[in-house]
Amino acid sequence: MVRLPYTTALTTLFSYGLLFAFGQLRDFFRKLIDWFKAKNVKGYAPICLGLEDFYVRRLYLRIQDCFGRPIASAPDAWFDVVERYSNDSNKTLQCTSNTMRCLNLGSYNYLGFAAADEYCTPLVIESLKKYSPSTCSVRVDGGTTILHTELEELVARFVGKPAAILFGMGYVTNSAIIPCLAGKGGLIISDSLNHNSIVNGARGSGATVRVFQHNSPAHLEEVLREQIAGGQPRTHRPWKKIIVIVEGIYSMEGELCKLPEIIAVCKKYKAYTYLDEAHSIGAVGQSGRGVCELLGVDPADVDIMMGTFTKSFGSCGGYIAASKEIIQHLKLSCPAHLYATSMSPPAVQQVISAIKVILGEDGSNRGAQKLARIRENSNFFRSELKKMGFEVLGDNDSPVMPIMLYNPAKIPAFSRECLRQKVSNGTKCYLSSVVIQNHCFCQFLCGFLVPITMRLM
Repeated sequence: MVRLPYTTALTTLFSYGLLFAFGQLRDFFRKLIDWFKAKNVKGYAPICLGLEDFYVRRLYLRIQDCFGRPIASAPDAWFDVVERYSNDSNKTLQCTSNTMRCLNLGSYNYLGFAAADEYCTPLVIESLKKYSPSTCSVRVDGGTTILHTELEELVARFVGKPAAILFGMGYVTNSAIIPCLAGKGGLIISDSLNHNSIVNGARGSGATVRVFQHNSPAHLEEVLREQIAGGQPRTHRPWKKIIVIVEGIYSMEGELCKLPEIIAVCKKYKAYTYLDEAHSIGAVGQSGRGVCELLGVDPADVDIMMGTFTKSFGSCGGYIAASKEIIQHLKLSCPAHLYATSMSPPAVQQVISAIKVILGEDGSNRGAQKLARIRENSNFFRSELKKMGFEVLGDNDSPVMPIMLYNPAKIPAFSRECLRQKVSNGTKCYLSSVVIQNHCFCQFLCGFLVPITMRLM
């Protein structure tokens, strides 16, 4: 993590404080005006209350043109962004019939499979004709096709685990699975910067949750020693089970997990390891098998491997790969498997085809080329940004590249200037090889970021 200068920290805090103060002042005068109006006689309490409502009204709506930009094409390296306008200071946005051809820095289509592909697309169209867009059923009834079974076997082979199970949504994979693995009397130790889906899953499990400092095996060991010595709250009985949850690549920091050290700590204290590879599977490693391959970790040392199909594979859904006993337990107990509609067959076929391309089973070396390109482009782009003076988080080989702006006024200014320069980035940008197809794109992008920064400083 970068060290934040005191001047930057103070000006950033002052800016947020100023926004908050003016927002509260506006709310105060609004209450005075509403006091003289007719009272609400219906008797209903407001649905939206608290700081979240305040944030939406006084902060988000003023810059909402930087969010949710609609597109009119596939999320390829270049895509068409629909132009919008507002006549009421951004309270409402109206779409026009005009589009703008922009460089895509707003998606995590890491390997470019979400656009038309010479191998994947024909197979997906064929599966659409054969199976329809949806099974209209859950997996345990009529929602399991031959494609679902094939993908589960392929995923297990790809990540190096005995078995796997599919889910229709990546977020739900964490939030619905974790409560099935831990409950009352169990202990979950989570990285302090884990994704919100992990946080919600841990909270909903009923287990005791403890947090260790981000990516710090030493602090993880301290927490484990303390919790094992103390036992369960009030009773002080031994924990029924302990699960340590980490991410392969942290989605907001772009950092690689210190997986070998964390696994060593978990083995020492007999704790289970849960690895979220949403942003690493298919994107890092010599053959795209994620951080285990990149860092030289045996997949057998990771008890539960989670991943999504929404990034590198250009589809939707997620998976859990583990032992056959764990997968069978999830099939019998997980509500996301028992009650949710199964993955769309064309989406399943897209993942099968993408994995086969990555493994070279399509008869070409395009998969190896894509993996090499994303690694080279990510490292080149990161190094060029650092040369220009940007504060860039994350590690080499990571496709997630956060650029720190700090001051809230810079967020909309930076986003709008990028759009004017035909770069669609949004406020949370991920670098993918399909976005930056070659070095000339990187040079094109880096060429105008300096004047933008100079104007915003």
